[in-house]
Amino acid sequence: MRVGAVDCGTNSIKLLVADLDPATGQQSDIHRTLRIVRLGQGVDHSGRLAPEAVVRTLAAAAEYAALLRSLGIDRLAVAATSATREASNGAEVVTGLAERLGVVPRVLSGVDEARLSYAGAVRGLGALAQAELLLVDIGGGSTELVRGHGPDVTAAASVDLGSVRLTERHLAGDPPTPAQTSAAVADVEAGLDGLEVPVTGAEVVVVVGGTGLTVAAHALGLDTLDPQRLHGANLAADAVRASCAALLAATVAERRDLAVMHPGRADVIGGGALVLDRILARVGAAAVVASNQDVLDGLAWSLVNPPDAAASG
Repeated sequence: MRVGAVDCGTNSIKLLVADLDPATGQQSDIHRTLRIVRLGQGVDHSGRLAPEAVVRTLAAAAEYAALLRSLGIDRLAVAATSATREASNGAEVVTGLAERLGVVPRVLSGVDEARLSYAGAVRGLGALAQAELLLVDIGGGSTELVRGHGPDVTAAASVDLGSVRLTERHLAGDPPTPAQTSAAVADVEAGLDGLEVPVTGAEVVVVVGGTGLTVAAHALGLDTLDPQRLHGANLAADAVRASCAALLAATVAERRDLAVMHPGRADVIGGGALVLDRILARVGAAAVVASNQDVLDGLAWSLVNPPDAAASG
């Protein structure tokens, strides 16, 4: 079955088209892409989606709709996350996505987003999935953390800490000043203190999403965000934390010059890297593994393995 999945996040809107075989569990990606649209621009301060951000997001959705028609999918799942669920005018994006994609999007709760990310990532980890896992998905507006073993989730939570949110709140300097960084660290630590997901005892930390993969690629010294070289890459926690510190301390221009950096992520990657660093500080010396599969893959498989399919048509 050929399916499509669209994830409308705070910083980017992502698309996956894949052929799925429910009998064997095999997944063959046909197309995977993203557009940086910064839907969550200013939401943390204003509580509303900016008109220009909505326009950017729906323009990308229209592009995706044309691509989906050309690829001939059987079913489609569409989800929206942090910015849409928080904004008082989030219904504008829900309506606009439905008009362009022909499917009413599901506005995911933070925990639903966390569980879908875990379901998508675990499918691509092979034997590693049998370890005690902590999945970390750092988005633009929120971070999802999931503890699990194999396909079984033992705890899941979402916290309002993300790359865009932290940058807008605290990290205005280029590079951030020590005082700005200290304020951001205090914010992150307070958010993590309130989580009911245990981070100690994890054997493997799985990073998914744009922030995690960019930091992993930087730690590996890659010259591109090559999915083949990133997926399943095993890194030492100390090396990942060193990359987090380097990215946070760099100027936006220095970040843009990095071969692994998407231009639309350069101004906010420091905030996301700081979140990852503080999580790893709590975990300790666990291995860090990068996974290209995330909430998009979880959405895709929800179409062939309900019970809780996102949205289909």
